Amino acid sequence: MFKLLVNRDYAALFAAQIVALLGTGLTTVALALLAFELAGSDAGQVLGTALAIKMVAYVTVAPIAGGLAPLVPRKTYLVTLDLLRAGLVLCLPFVTHVWQIYVLILLLQACSAGFTPVFQATIPDILEDEEDYTKALSLSRLAYDIESLVSPALAGAALLFLSFNAFFYANSGAFLISALLVFSITPRRAKAESAPVDIVDRITFGILAYLATPRLRGLLAMSMAVSAAGAMVIVNTVVLVQSQLNLAEEWTAVLLMAFGFGSMVAALSMPRVLLFVDDRTVSLVSGGAMGIALALGILMPGFAFATVLWAVIGAGYSAVLVCAGRLLQRSSTKPDRPAYFASQFALSHGCFLLTYPLAGWLGATYGLSVAFGVLAVLTFVSVVVANFVWPSQDERTLAHTHAALDHTHLHVHDAHHQHAHEGWEGPEPHRHPHYHAPLHHSHDFTIDLHHPAWPR
Repeated sequence: MFKLLVNRDYAALFAAQIVALLGTGLTTVALALLAFELAGSDAGQVLGTALAIKMVAYVTVAPIAGGLAPLVPRKTYLVTLDLLRAGLVLCLPFVTHVWQIYVLILLLQACSAGFTPVFQATIPDILEDEEDYTKALSLSRLAYDIESLVSPALAGAALLFLSFNAFFYANSGAFLISALLVFSITPRRAKAESAPVDIVDRITFGILAYLATPRLRGLLAMSMAVSAAGAMVIVNTVVLVQSQLNLAEEWTAVLLMAFGFGSMVAALSMPRVLLFVDDRTVSLVSGGAMGIALALGILMPGFAFATVLWAVIGAGYSAVLVCAGRLLQRSSTKPDRPAYFASQFALSHGCFLLTYPLAGWLGATYGLSVAFGVLAVLTFVSVVVANFVWPSQDERTLAHTHAALDHTHLHVHDAHHQHAHEGWEGPEPHRHPHYHAPLHHSHDFTIDLHHPAWPR
């Protein structure tokens, strides 16, 4: 897995991810302390509102950014958003009112919603071999899990010597380093685009193309399963440990570490597992395992067994997310990839926007057993839906027929573009009105401008 780092461009992107993750982890701690400084006992309400704003920004901004990203050179786009994030984080130490936190979080997360999916879509452009890309996905999951363990410990040690405002400065510096690392990568060669020319069509293209792809409809159902299990862990771990089991707060960290341990084991295993088992089977089995773990939680187990359940949920969570990246790569061409990744980013966070408050409300109103039960049912239903909408024979190469068509878009002369020129059109890729004769052929099929519907 770590041999991938000999690729200079991938190593730069991975380093940028690590630095930005650590900076963001420190800001998460600092934001909680800032909220307490400004709101006192109402800090939880402030943070809850900030989390809701974050999710709304992710769901609404990501599809727009994914549709518009191809209009700007990829490196310029990513560096600009990193610089904007650095500037916005730098404003947080000067906040004096709660409403200012909300405004800055909205702007900061809007930038992240534009940055993250396009950044993720850049990696498969660099690592075109699917096996290498699978290893990169596992490495990315590993980075997220390690950060969740390292950042709180690093923050705790730093607070012995520094004010929490120093964390905001550190995060701003982290985004600047990320921008420099992204700037250092070699620009990808320009590719013909297949997205629509109209601006509204560009924005909606990613979501419509995603939902028109059967395997991605299955992925959306699995994203709901992941969000149901993940929300139970994120929202109710502290309630289970300190209210239900009457243990000290440090055991909350231990239980969350069990979730992270399961996630890391799965991340390290996925490159080898996926050589022998297809993504559909891995995803469905992982979703079923998370559902079973939640169902066993109804019995309100002791702490030791709860660590096993949390590890199982963590493993299933990580396995589905690794498969998600592979499915998005397989279902899109390079020019369209940011729109697909942005759609997954928005839709998956939309699932969390539903399950976060559901997990909290059920646990607070009816108790943890009911929360476990309802979220287990939601997980199982999601897996069943995925099983039905995701074809078991998920072929990549499909025979299909094109009707005659006149249109204009940026293109190269490939299997879909065999037409005469008059000399003024310029070098490829170029844009001019052109005609497509009726055609029947086979190739790796993805939804794009020339393939608006899945073949039956």
